[in-house]
Amino acid sequence: MKKPNFIVILIDDLRYDEFGAGGHPYMKTPHIDRLAKEGALFERAFHTTPICSPNRASIMTGQYASRHGVIDNVARDAMSHRLPNYHLELQELGYETAHIGKWHMGNDGMPRPGYDYWVAYDGHGRLYDPTLNINGTYEQQTGYVTDLMNDLAVKFLNAPRKNPFSLFLAHKAVHPDAFQYADGTLDLTKQGGYKPAERHMNLYKGCVFPRKPNMLSPAEVVKQKPAWADAFEIKNTEHAKAILASLHAGDQEEIRLRAAMMASVDEGVGMILEALTRTGQLEDTAIVFLGDNGYFFGEHGLGPERRFAYEEGIRSPFVFRYARKIKPGTRFRDLVICQDIAPTLIELAGGKPGPQVQGRSLLPLFSRNRKGRSWRKSFLVEYWAEQALPWLVGMTYKAVRTERYKYIHWVNRGRAGELDELYDLDTDPFELTNLYASRAHAPVRDRLKRELKRLATEALGL
Repeated sequence: MKKPNFIVILIDDLRYDEFGAGGHPYMKTPHIDRLAKEGALFERAFHTTPICSPNRASIMTGQYASRHGVIDNVARDAMSHRLPNYHLELQELGYETAHIGKWHMGNDGMPRPGYDYWVAYDGHGRLYDPTLNINGTYEQQTGYVTDLMNDLAVKFLNAPRKNPFSLFLAHKAVHPDAFQYADGTLDLTKQGGYKPAERHMNLYKGCVFPRKPNMLSPAEVVKQKPAWADAFEIKNTEHAKAILASLHAGDQEEIRLRAAMMASVDEGVGMILEALTRTGQLEDTAIVFLGDNGYFFGEHGLGPERRFAYEEGIRSPFVFRYARKIKPGTRFRDLVICQDIAPTLIELAGGKPGPQVQGRSLLPLFSRNRKGRSWRKSFLVEYWAEQALPWLVGMTYKAVRTERYKYIHWVNRGRAGELDELYDLDTDPFELTNLYASRAHAPVRDRLKRELKRLATEALGL
C-alpha cells in the first residue's frame, strides 16, 4: 500500500475547547471542524508536561520529559539538536521532511537534524514582520506571521516530489508577542500582547465566553488547594498585576483576541486542504491538529497560565484525519497523550517504533475490531518549577490522571503530602472538591500514590 503523507499542525497555547468542534461558544473554525467531521476527534487527549518546550520535545520524541531531558523553557539549544526526533526515522523510511514555524526548544532558529526543508525563527519570534531562518539563512519578512507560515506550507505541498512527505507546521498563534525589557525592567509599552491579523482585529467584538464554576477568586481556590497560598500572594504584587493586566489575563478581551488570532490559523487549514485536493493527495495524507499545552481563562484563579495539572492545563485539542484508516465523524474517549503521535506516524510509514519511544501507536484504536484490545488506564503528568514568573517558584509537582481520578503531589511543598490534591472527575469535573483528606477515599488515594510511583519510575526508563 502507498505510504501516506503526514501533516502535523501545532498551535501554541491552544486550549482543548478553543475551536468550533471543540465546543467554543462563538469561535468559527470551519476548516478545522472539517478535519474533525471527516476524521476523529479525541475528547480526552492530554499533554504530560503542559508547557511549550518540554511538550514539543515529547511530541517529537514520543517520550516523557523525564527521559528526553527538556524539562522547562530554558534555552537548551545543543540538546534540541540531539533529540531522537521521529523525523529522523521518517527520513530513513524514505520521507521528505519539513519543519515550518516555531521550534522553541532552544532559542536559535537554525536547522535541526531530521529535516530536508527548514523554516523557523529565534525564540518566540514576532507576530508581525518576523525574521525567518530559511534553510540556515536569516531573512527579514513583511506581514503577519500566521499568513506567512500558511503560504510557506502551501508552497511546500505544491512542490513536485517522488517520495512521501512529512510536514510539521508549528504556528506562533495563539501565543502573544513577548514584551520587551529595557535595562532589566519590563516595558509594557513595547507592543507585546495578543495581536490578530488586521483583517480580524474586530472579529467577535462583544462576544462573551461564559463563566465556569471553577472560575473562582484566589481566596476561594486556596480553601481546597492550599499549595497555592504563597503563589497567589506573589501574584498580588504590583509588578505581577501589571504583567497580568497588560495581557488582559483571564478577562473577556483576552479570550476574544485569542479567538480572532485563530481565524488566520483556520484559513491556513483551508488552504492546506485545498492544495491537497487540487494535487490529488488529500486521501493519502494523515493530518493531525493539536496544541502544545492547555491554557487557563481564570479557572482555579489561574492565568495567563498553562503549566498546571488541572484539566484546562493538560487537555489538548486533538483531531486526526486519515481517510484510509479513520471512519468520518469518529469520537474517541480513550486516554491519549501527545507522545502517541510519533509511534503512530512511524508505524503508518511502515517502520517500527524503537524501545525508547514511550507513547503508543493509535492504530489499534482505529481498528474496526477493538474487542479484547487493552489501552492505557492512566498516565503521568510532571512539571519542574521555573524562574520564568515569580509565582512559579517552588511549584514542582507530579500527578497521575486515570479515567476517573486525578492525584497531584506537590514535590517540594508541605510535609507528608499535606498540600496534595485528589479529585473524582466523574462527580467533580471542575476539580472543586479536594478529596485528599477524605477517609472514604483513602483506598483510592493510596492506590493512586502507588500508581504515580510506578509511572514516574517507568518514565525515567528504570
